[in-house]
Amino acid sequence: MKIKSQLIIFNLITRLLVILVFWLVLPILVQKVVYKKIDKSLVEKKQKFLEHLDKEEINDFILRNDTTETYASFSTLHSEFLQLSRKPTDFHQNKTVFVDEYRIIEGEQDNYRILRYQFLYEKTAYELEIGNSLGEIQDLTFIIKLFVLVVLIIILVVTFVMDTFYIEYLLKPFYKIIDTKIRRVNEPDTFDHTPINSTSSDFRELDTVLNQMMNRISELFKMEKQFIANVSHELLTPIALLQNKFENLIQNESLNDNAVDKIASSLRTLDMLKKVINNLLLISRIENHQYESNEKVNLQELLDDLCEDLTDRIDEKKIDLKMNLQHQFEFIGNKTLIHILLYNLMVNAIKYNKENGSIVVTDGFDETDYFLSISDTGIGMNENQVSHIFNRFTRINANEDGNGLGLAIVRSIALFHQIKIEVNSKLGEGTIFLLHFPVKENFY
Repeated sequence: MKIKSQLIIFNLITRLLVILVFWLVLPILVQKVVYKKIDKSLVEKKQKFLEHLDKEEINDFILRNDTTETYASFSTLHSEFLQLSRKPTDFHQNKTVFVDEYRIIEGEQDNYRILRYQFLYEKTAYELEIGNSLGEIQDLTFIIKLFVLVVLIIILVVTFVMDTFYIEYLLKPFYKIIDTKIRRVNEPDTFDHTPINSTSSDFRELDTVLNQMMNRISELFKMEKQFIANVSHELLTPIALLQNKFENLIQNESLNDNAVDKIASSLRTLDMLKKVINNLLLISRIENHQYESNEKVNLQELLDDLCEDLTDRIDEKKIDLKMNLQHQFEFIGNKTLIHILLYNLMVNAIKYNKENGSIVVTDGFDETDYFLSISDTGIGMNENQVSHIFNRFTRINANEDGNGLGLAIVRSIALFHQIKIEVNSKLGEGTIFLLHFPVKENFY
């Protein structure tokens, strides 16, 4: 996942968590604020009531002398009530208590915030209750919560969009560095050293360091190319001279059979050494991009030519070769290198196949690429062998001829042409090599 997506997701999750916490805490905060205001209002009403309290007013409230007599006054909407009642003398004098209770007022039940105050007046105990309905407060709290939720969602959407555009703008130089520079580190000759414009000093520093690194890599590549040219001359020339001397020496009639065998063995060793050096030079030249890639390559034509060249080997093992190509796929690349790649894969499919086995070559298109499949019914490989087959000097079977560079060359050529290789193999059943070619509107 790209860093841009990770940042956007992280910001979104943190905002959602903040909204969730705020949503859970909001009722508590609203209740605390509302209750504080209601309690203050109830205390003021209590004080106002007590300031004007006298015997005549109490008699107006209480007409009978038993302790159950009460008098209550209500607002027309039943949102408030005031109730006075006589109490026994064993009570907590001058103590104010706030409680939430349901009361039935004129047949209607509602939840009230109630102030209870017990006091003594002229040796008579009274309890004053002043209540304020919480129904409207609860409705108001719900409206506030709904309003806040809508506001938070709007803020979330707006900030998410703003963050997305800002992160896109902020990381644009970073992705430009990736697209135009980091992905071209394997092509030092075509590397773009143009500085990247960025408001971030970190990205500018990254760009500067990349340019310096690529300058150094370019110099090292040039030195390596020069070294390869020197190796080609310094090693191959002496080997050719030795081969020539041994070939002349083997024609000497005075040599006995034992000497001839030793010279022939030396010639085979020199020939193998020459092949190893040529293969290593080939890999190095490919990796250093010393080959042109501007030819039109037709895979079906190459495979037809290869099958014709390998007929003797195929017939020798009595292998059934099936070419099931459905598409005339063409792309721009190096025809010689692609020929070497296909040749090495076909030779391996023959070499490691069983007597009377089969090789099937098919092609097709998946979601994005053209693929070529080369499958055989050979000895197969285990997972450990599959993970190492592209390493240099790795051989599946130590008893087979070869120097273990064939598949290393295949990998280098595939990387040069941006071809993806997938290997599926089962020990004793066979192997499938899948080549995925990038499609760039150049197929038929």
